[in-house]
Amino acid sequence: MLKLIRGQDRLTAAVIGEIDHHAARRIREETDAVLQQDLPHELVFDFSGVTFMDSSGIGLIMGRYRLVSEWGGKVRICGAPGRIERILKMSGIEKLAQICPMKEETV
Repeated sequence: MLKLIRGQDRLTAAVIGEIDHHAARRIREETDAVLQQDLPHELVFDFSGVTFMDSSGIGLIMGRYRLVSEWGGKVRICGAPGRIERILKMSGIEKLAQICPMKEETV
């Protein structure tokens, strides 16, 4: 499940459930449509509800990073459960997107 929350110059994509190949495609399509319409300066992935993620999740983040970077935006990933955060850090995604705890304001 995906909930997109538009804020002032920010789009928050709250993801709930698994991020596999099929889910990543749907999340990508829905998120890109809003990103290209709003051109926000910041995209925040709220991963607090993610229960599973494979390499499709890394590809999802990298592709959105490339898109948002086109207009000078940035990407943050917040609230990822421990095992998901470890996958993110092992992938080196921190070079592209800030990983932050959920306590930081995301909306």
